[in-house]
Amino acid sequence: MNRSLKLDVSALAISVVAGSALADGHTGPLKVGVLATLEGTYTALGEDGVRGVRTALAQADGMAAGREIELIIQSTDTSPDSAVRGARKLVEQDGVEIVLGPLSGSEGIAIRDYSKTQPDVTFINGISGAMETTYVTPSENFFRFNTDGAQWSAGLGDYIYNEKGYETIATVGEDYSFVYTQVFGLVTEFCAAGGEVTERLWVPLGTKDFGSIIAALPDDVDAIYLGLGGGDAVNFLNQYQQAGGDANLIGGSIMVDGTVLNSRGDAKNALVGTPSAGPQADTWDNPAWQDYVKAYQDTFPPDQRFPSPSLLATGYYNATSAMLQCVDEVGGNLGEGQSDLRSCLSNLTLEAPNGTITLDENRQAIGTNFVSEVVEDADGNLVTQLVALKENVNQTLGLDAGTFAAIGLPSRETPACQSSY
Repeated sequence: MNRSLKLDVSALAISVVAGSALADGHTGPLKVGVLATLEGTYTALGEDGVRGVRTALAQADGMAAGREIELIIQSTDTSPDSAVRGARKLVEQDGVEIVLGPLSGSEGIAIRDYSKTQPDVTFINGISGAMETTYVTPSENFFRFNTDGAQWSAGLGDYIYNEKGYETIATVGEDYSFVYTQVFGLVTEFCAAGGEVTERLWVPLGTKDFGSIIAALPDDVDAIYLGLGGGDAVNFLNQYQQAGGDANLIGGSIMVDGTVLNSRGDAKNALVGTPSAGPQADTWDNPAWQDYVKAYQDTFPPDQRFPSPSLLATGYYNATSAMLQCVDEVGGNLGEGQSDLRSCLSNLTLEAPNGTITLDENRQAIGTNFVSEVVEDADGNLVTQLVALKENVNQTLGLDAGTFAAIGLPSRETPACQSSY
């Protein structure tokens, strides 16, 4: 065989191998769909969630294992129906291999159920935080690298009772699964410490007029917990100040998130000094956190982002980072039925900017929680300042599985306020 023929045969062999790899989808672009609330009361939250995805992709130059990440963004409006419609479009029309999202609690439950009908697609939660999403009938191809709403309350009940001296509280919350989960975590810990929850008031998502709720707020409590976010939070604060409200406030995680603290108007100043808890604290001095904040700031011009990433950005950033790390680890070949990708995700220790994250047997995050208070920084921005840290918070909040299960699932009235569980 002469030299030119050898080269031709070698070239043909390389071409066949490359063609086979492309046919197997190992070297071509990786289609990734993103579900985010870009309509309705949580629009600002969804926009920052997408910024979190783009920050992670910018750090990776838009690649994983030599494969370009082809991003398709799909809008939702917090409703389960919109989330499923969006996911179906991404999977069944656009042909994505991985879905990142959704953002809102009831959306997450719906996407968990939809994921069971699409076994060849991997779903990585964005930041939705309803407990049931992974705690009840979990899906084998749905992964959540963020702690849930109850885990986000870890440490807050103890702090407001023992440090702030609040013995009685009332709660106001949006009437859906995520806020039920947030209040679940707060009540479980606060009442175990000796506190009393005298009243729980609920409002629909997208409420514009809070007059009747404000009028119904009790006067004989030490503080009021606000489980509101986005436009609902801003509307409540404006109307509460106009009504002359001056009670001590406690914030749900998205009540004191950057999406509210950086909103227009002065009503947000009522939140200065408000204790809260969640998956991050804006002013944490951890180097990994500071590096992440700078990466977020460097990715977008100042007028197209918040001064610091919101928890929504962080959740989507972590989900994207987990995906990129595992696509790299499997060399771009997700495996038969994406089994290799999923094995990596299940066993991944994610060194996230907000602490180390691992997954439990339900593919639910175990991670760090931050108790904080709202302060004004040197630039005049409102931010959350760390006052206490809780590490390795699991989904049963440190209780044994049987005791936790006996409490019941989050709802308007569950858990009951009692001193022990």
